[in-house]
Amino acid sequence: MLPNNASGTVAVGKDRKGRTRDRQSMGSLQPASLQAELQQHDYADLKRLIMQEGLLDKQLAYYVFNAVLRLTLLAASLAFLLVVGNFWLQLLNAAFLAFVFTQIGFLGHDAGHRQIFNGAPRNDLFGLMPSLLLGLSRSWWIDTHNQHHSNPNDLDLDPHTALPIFAFSEEQAQSKRGLLRFLVAYQSFYFFPILLLEGIGIRTASVQYLLRAEARHRVVEASLMVLHVVLYLGLVFYALSVGQALLFILVHQALFGLYTGSVFAPNHKGMPILDSDSQLDFVRRQVLTSRDVKAHPLTDFWYGGLNYQIEHHLFPSMPRNNLKKAQIIVRAFCEERSIPYRESSALQSNREILQYLHQVSAPLRAARA
Repeated sequence: MLPNNASGTVAVGKDRKGRTRDRQSMGSLQPASLQAELQQHDYADLKRLIMQEGLLDKQLAYYVFNAVLRLTLLAASLAFLLVVGNFWLQLLNAAFLAFVFTQIGFLGHDAGHRQIFNGAPRNDLFGLMPSLLLGLSRSWWIDTHNQHHSNPNDLDLDPHTALPIFAFSEEQAQSKRGLLRFLVAYQSFYFFPILLLEGIGIRTASVQYLLRAEARHRVVEASLMVLHVVLYLGLVFYALSVGQALLFILVHQALFGLYTGSVFAPNHKGMPILDSDSQLDFVRRQVLTSRDVKAHPLTDFWYGGLNYQIEHHLFPSMPRNNLKKAQIIVRAFCEERSIPYRESSALQSNREILQYLHQVSAPLRAARA
């Protein structure tokens, strides 16, 4: 379903299976075929406006600064781990290291979209950094993330909607069986707590992907991931006692998962759900299924630019520091063509997620009443 204030030439309604499907507005004065043909040119028109402002030009100096800053923060955290003897301060350091890990992950995300360098090879090489520093597979991330970008919020094709312990439509909820059916009935209550396991989840998915898929750099990625584990555990257990090390790892990995998951969740959760039968053009598919989080210098930094999710989905290769400028153009473009453009505060976006999850799982709770 669309947010309450959404309106325009594209509406989204539910079919008899509980999925949402797009349909052309009944109030249009143009024949549907002509309107659809005109909409196919929308992306070219929008991209022309973006290119006129040079917003797709690479911003190497910006990324060099950001990479140096993140690596400096990482070095500072590791040095603190080795030289400070107060364990309670080390738990604060574990939280800080979770922040640094996620910020490094943003750089890997940008390299995966080729935002940093012209051409693939240097982006690919830079993108291997998270394999070493974070212990995850670059190939898994790119493959999964590209599927998501091509089919956002598509129940049939978006891997981000194929999560066993969650349902994103009433149809998905009704399809659950056994323990999963019981759990999903109360999914809104555990959505954020389960993000504490996201760090473990992405590492597990990375290993499974490298074992089964024909990754281009499988040996390199696997070697870097193993080296990460060796260095990470070696440093932590060298600096701390066994009990302290285990608690440090628990706090660090849990907060890393929570931060990472909470940044990606507001992007699409609670926005319209589509399926492979959708006839939306590219612009409307990306805009209608995405949500921006209101801009602020702190928000931009905390979200790694992903708070401009609409602009990012329309132009994935756009350097992060140009997204704010692009937002002005994209929002005006959408208003001109009556395309619903959703922007929420950080708090409101999370409230919308929980409300939506609670709503689609309501039939399961009603059945238990």
